[in-house]
Amino acid sequence: MRITQAEFTSKFSNEARRSLLIVLAVLLGCVAPRSCAQDKTAELLRELSNAPGPSGLEEPVRKIMVERMTPFADQIAYDGLGTVIATQGKTGPRIMIDAHMDEVGAMVRRVTPDGFLTMQLLGGWVDEALPGQRWIILGANGPVHAVSTVRDDHLVSNDEAAKLIDNHDNVFLDVGAKNAQEVAQMGIRPGDSITPDSTFLILNGTQNYLGKAWDDRAGCALLIEAMQRLAKSSHANQLFYTATVQEETGLTGAHTAAAQIKPDLAIVLEGGVTNDTPGVRPDLAQEVLGGGPGLFLFNSSELPNRKFLELGRKTAKEKGIPLQDELVVNYGDNAAEIQKSTNGVPTITLAVPTRYTHAHNGIMNRGDYDKTLELLVALLQRLDAETVRDLRDFTPAK
Repeated sequence: MRITQAEFTSKFSNEARRSLLIVLAVLLGCVAPRSCAQDKTAELLRELSNAPGPSGLEEPVRKIMVERMTPFADQIAYDGLGTVIATQGKTGPRIMIDAHMDEVGAMVRRVTPDGFLTMQLLGGWVDEALPGQRWIILGANGPVHAVSTVRDDHLVSNDEAAKLIDNHDNVFLDVGAKNAQEVAQMGIRPGDSITPDSTFLILNGTQNYLGKAWDDRAGCALLIEAMQRLAKSSHANQLFYTATVQEETGLTGAHTAAAQIKPDLAIVLEGGVTNDTPGVRPDLAQEVLGGGPGLFLFNSSELPNRKFLELGRKTAKEKGIPLQDELVVNYGDNAAEIQKSTNGVPTITLAVPTRYTHAHNGIMNRGDYDKTLELLVALLQRLDAETVRDLRDFTPAK
């Protein structure tokens, strides 16, 4: 077949554009099994994961939440710390559904004379997660890119090379400045927030999503999608979808939000902890990726309401949703503050299992997320005044 030069140029240009688009899509993590453009849930998770939101500077996440929640809410309100409270329904039991917007991060503590920065960590970090990572400092002049220092292999002995860092005080941020004056010119000062520099990626065509802050942006996405579903179906409750602040630094937002809402019952949405990576003992965590939603039976901050737990298990069984029990010692969540509010609030915590929480790169499974959403919606539809009254009734059986 013969083609003209113009036809060849046009064909080549189209093929080149197609190839370029495929490369860009791969780099942006939006290829297979479903592209982000075609999959609204994947796009929502990408947007939330990529958004910066360390404790105390949740505004970028709050903006997304408000924009996404407003079309499905009867009312949007805020508490005095910046928690978003979106309401559906005006009669029936007051049900609080909680997910926190903030992620583990840091703030600038000090600028050294030679232009390095020290960090005040916000939330729980293991020291080994800190060196040699990229970070973004949210300064007065806009985002500033940084890398955390790491010991150079050529400058340590063989014995030292095999050891982890002594403590996080030995990790500094390098912004490329030669001195403190250059740091100041970048718009950086003590107290500026710092967030991990890590972007969303669908992991090699699997159902696993790589990104930062699944604790608790997965929960934030669940809030939004549950709102969307229940806006089109009936329920017998007043639902308070609550996107809280400052969970990672003391469960602060849950305390103030619960005081404002005064719930009768609460469901907390979290990122769970898996045991399906090398070196994790089964007693430390029980969840695995792809095993379905997690249901907390215990953590070091709270004990859930036992009757509410059984209702969650019964609902999951009836819906054919696999459920994973979870008991984690070094873990705290907003249920601890919510259940202590007013005169006591029966509370349970549902979790999307997550590998590598509180680090730059975590992994969650899309199937787990979808099943958690299905269980959450089913539970909310099941609740009514009689059910809530029974869950709050501790009268001894005769």
